[in-house]
Amino acid sequence: MDMERDAPASRDIVPLGEAAKVWARVAALSFGGPAGQIAVMHRIVVDEKRWIGEHRFLHALNYCMLLPGPEAHQLAIYIGWLLNRTIGGLIAGALFVLPGFISILGLSYVYAAYGNVSYIAGLFFGLKAAVLAVVLQAVFRIGSRALKNNVMIGIAAAAFIAIFCLHVPFPLIIITAGIVGFLGGRAGSPLFEVGGGHKGGSGDILEDRDSLLGEDTPIHARPNLAWSLRVSGSLAAAWLLPVALLLVTVGSGSVFSQVGLFFSQMAVVTFGGAYAVLAYVAQEAVQHFGWLKPGEMLDGLGMAETTPGPLISVVQFVGFMAAYRNPGPLDPMLAATLAAVLTTWVTFIPSFLWIFLGAPFIERLRGDPALTGAMSAITAAVVGVILNLAIWFGVHVLFADVRTASWGQVSIDVPVPASLIWPSLVLTVLAALAIFHLKLSVITTLAICAAIGVAWTILTGFGAIAP
Repeated sequence: MDMERDAPASRDIVPLGEAAKVWARVAALSFGGPAGQIAVMHRIVVDEKRWIGEHRFLHALNYCMLLPGPEAHQLAIYIGWLLNRTIGGLIAGALFVLPGFISILGLSYVYAAYGNVSYIAGLFFGLKAAVLAVVLQAVFRIGSRALKNNVMIGIAAAAFIAIFCLHVPFPLIIITAGIVGFLGGRAGSPLFEVGGGHKGGSGDILEDRDSLLGEDTPIHARPNLAWSLRVSGSLAAAWLLPVALLLVTVGSGSVFSQVGLFFSQMAVVTFGGAYAVLAYVAQEAVQHFGWLKPGEMLDGLGMAETTPGPLISVVQFVGFMAAYRNPGPLDPMLAATLAAVLTTWVTFIPSFLWIFLGAPFIERLRGDPALTGAMSAITAAVVGVILNLAIWFGVHVLFADVRTASWGQVSIDVPVPASLIWPSLVLTVLAALAIFHLKLSVITTLAICAAIGVAWTILTGFGAIAP
């Protein structure tokens, strides 16, 4: 399909072959969540290659942070599009996801085939404790950036109560916060001027005029409604037609239809990054669909943490296990592989759609107070949602027996104290010390905890982990 709109003066800023090699390198080094991925991208594209300037990089990032989906992935698409037109955005976005997809697929095969073997179980036992510490770190990191005044603290608290006690759906929380922030910013309140962001880098700033791209907007990046509609229509069809075809051919009861629909819906509401949406995914995948057990969600997050690419790639593992356990007439591994591909497709195709549809137009709204207010309020709400995720993970990692206590419309998970899993508690404390006190990287902490988990299994047997 022809998705390019080239004016006569439109050209590649960087040779496409060279750009592809650089994006493959960025993808291979993209560990450590969005902050680490964006830092790698900044170091290579801005500091090393000097393809775009600091202000243009942050301008693109600010737009991506307003969108649902993984902002680091969208930033790669955005910059790839600026430098090499539509084909550049497609290549940058595809390469950013590919290494993580292959890695998680391989780990999922091992998990499904050997997950009950004691050594593998010990490995993921160690990863779960480390991931719990990582999620706690995310609460503090995002909270310190977003909760700069009492209004933002109040939004975070309200979001936490809504999802933890009242089980309000995650999308409704995000939409409500966005409306509050939009109205507050539009009214000119300074309390909504604290939008989040990632630090681009350090050292001397590369001015836009001194970069290869320069200050001017490339011809292909200027607003053109016909081009935007043509490209977005093609991408919307590529995203939604496979899901519609599944519904027609195999019915809504098929695991493939359920996976396609659920993760398509998730792609529209994933504001705030992977940690925020994981509470929503876990709630639905574990409690509603029954695709996973609570601890297995942590196993999947451990895979995503230790492989390159967006952390939201954990959903690939969810789709894999859903079809592995409900393969229908297919071989379980084949069904799981197809579901992993489907999950990845419907999760990441929308990122291309948001960028190609809106980037040429939204650039004109940079610094708009209403949009800044919406982003600030959403980021604050995400802190409350991630705190809920941390507690949910912690309860299921540290206790073998969890029960639900209800008071009217309020219901919460309450652990049974006697079921405390002491090895998990000790390892979680060690992981927290490694991250918060020793300042070890996420990858190093995960590797150490995984090794301890395997060693514990060898020394005591996996049965000794649980009470």
